[in-house]
Amino acid sequence: QVQLVESGGGLVQAGGSLRLSCAASGRTFNNYYMGWFRQAPGNEREFVAGISWSTLSKTYAGSATGRFTISRDNAKNTVYLQMNDLKPEDTAIYYCAAHVAKISGRGPPPDYWGQGTQVTVSS
Repeated sequence: QVQLVESGGGLVQAGGSLRLSCAASGRTFNNYYMGWFRQAPGNEREFVAGISWSTLSKTYAGSATGRFTISRDNAKNTVYLQMNDLKPEDTAIYYCAAHVAKISGRGPPPDYWGQGTQVTVSS
């Protein structure tokens, strides 16, 4: 089992920035591909970004490219999502996920999920 706890969400004005964190515990963090997803009210959960254990492979959704950066610190068992130039359409609950295979928004859903952290962007 892997336990994931997100933090860092909040209310920010359009154009602002937030950094989300996800602390992992349980099985060896380095064994897992990590990712971020989000779900806005009335919408399905969607992929945002993914990162390999080595950090050499990063994948982004089109809506995140150029504005969001995913990173991880394996020594701290933590994955981050730096979000810049936030827009009202980025408002959603953001979920951290862990999977034994690549997280790219395709294929089966990740094995493990956090509880989510709310991000609200005001116009």
